[in-house]
Amino acid sequence: MTVGVRQRWRDSRPALPPDRPVLPTVLAVLAVVAGTGYRLGLLLHDAPPTNSDEATMGLAALHISRGQEFPVWFYGQAYMGTLEAYLAAPVFALVGPSTLGLRLPTLALYAVFVVLAWRLTLRLTGDHWFALLVVALLALGSDRVVKNQLIAGGGYPEMNAAGVALAMLAYDLAAGRPGRRLPRWAGWGFLAGLMLWVDPLVLPYVAATGAVLLAYGRRELRGRAGVLLGAAALVGAGPLLVHSLATGRNPVAAVLAAGGSGQPAGWAERLHGGLVLGPPLGMGFCSPSHCTPGQLWWAVALPLLLLAAALSAWRALRPPVADLGQLPFRADGNCPRSIVATGGAVRLALVGAAVGTLALYTASSAAGRTPVESSRYLSCLLISVPALLWPLWSAARRGMTGVAAVLVLAATLGTAAVATAGAVDAAPAARAAEARHAGLVAALRQRGVRHVYGGYWTCNRLTFATREDVLCAVVDDDLRPGHDRYLPYRRAVRQSTAPAWVAPAGSPLAARLDERRHADPAAFDLVTVPGWRIYLPRS
Repeated sequence: MTVGVRQRWRDSRPALPPDRPVLPTVLAVLAVVAGTGYRLGLLLHDAPPTNSDEATMGLAALHISRGQEFPVWFYGQAYMGTLEAYLAAPVFALVGPSTLGLRLPTLALYAVFVVLAWRLTLRLTGDHWFALLVVALLALGSDRVVKNQLIAGGGYPEMNAAGVALAMLAYDLAAGRPGRRLPRWAGWGFLAGLMLWVDPLVLPYVAATGAVLLAYGRRELRGRAGVLLGAAALVGAGPLLVHSLATGRNPVAAVLAAGGSGQPAGWAERLHGGLVLGPPLGMGFCSPSHCTPGQLWWAVALPLLLLAAALSAWRALRPPVADLGQLPFRADGNCPRSIVATGGAVRLALVGAAVGTLALYTASSAAGRTPVESSRYLSCLLISVPALLWPLWSAARRGMTGVAAVLVLAATLGTAAVATAGAVDAAPAARAAEARHAGLVAALRQRGVRHVYGGYWTCNRLTFATREDVLCAVVDDDLRPGHDRYLPYRRAVRQSTAPAWVAPAGSPLAARLDERRHADPAAFDLVTVPGWRIYLPRS
């Protein structure tokens, strides 16, 4: 029986060339290795630069590795799960805490994302050369893209790998792919629930691929598959559900507040940040922290590509009569669908999820208030690359009529390559900044300083770099208490008899402390190290 099912599945797939292409497969493997190696090289050069948010995740991983605490949420807030900390904790237990150790799991997640994107592209199109193009594009990485993929700041490295996995599972289940059906249903449910806990930014992809499953697998979902999917989703979202029930906190309200619902921005600023700056920055076509006018062309191309991809996918949903002879076996025994139509449905889901992501981001105040930094909210758009570029690839194979498509594909790869070169050029500055921070750590240790006050972007980074040998409490530029994500540090510094103060050279905090020192020369001894100022209380 099983042999017959598998044979009918093989017979239903689109015909492959007599000789399965080996060259594009080998080149795709090399592209995956090159993309992973490029990112590993950045990590070994202390790039992209770390910050206190990433250090907060590192501190959570340190506490988990010690068995000290098991946080559900990113310290200091009631949303964004700490999956990255749990992934890094075994690394810390084996080799000790470090930024590199914190990022090794995120590097692995990038490799998983690219491999799954290659397999998904082959599922949807059957074109090995097009799959190579997709992998080559994803192997490149601008400053914003590598930050999203490598910095363990909460949620971003996991989302793309999970989103592509959800799409591939949805395709296999909707197309009636035989074998391991129940594990696939459970896998989709677990990933959907897990992402609900980790970061809600990927929910448009959860909803879109879920719609494909509802459309193609309703009858199967009424049985054991539906029960298993629901149970697996509850397991994936378990940390969120248990914590919410235990504390009464609503993570949805916290997410809305973080999106800027209480800090409005004008619609002109939102549209500019969400539709003009956001797509080129978020998808890897811009230089570090800014876009040149020439790099903004992607903001014009993306809506056209979304429209073309939607039309192409819709046509595949209704294939010509000649294609209806290739019908796969359906696990529920009813309503067989063509493989072409199933691929069209998944591609349409990817387009719909991209549109939903853009719409939600543009509607948020973050798009208007902080468009450069907030463009990270669009990192999920890379999941939709196979659907977005497929119409261009199809048009490019039509000879002279495809010249424009070839030019757009070349411009896409070229712009991404230039942005990648910009990220490489920024690596020496990141390494120099890390060396200056290491000098600060050495100066504090040499003087036996254990407790300090500093700015938000100083404190947790310093505490993590010293493995909690130096504890730091946050102050604002007027020396008032700031936002401490981990309150035990503030309590420890307050109880200290003579805490020091640390500030980056040239910062407003340093200027304020200099004013205080000039008003009372006996208050502090000043120690300067490259890039930093340390104020040691004389008492």
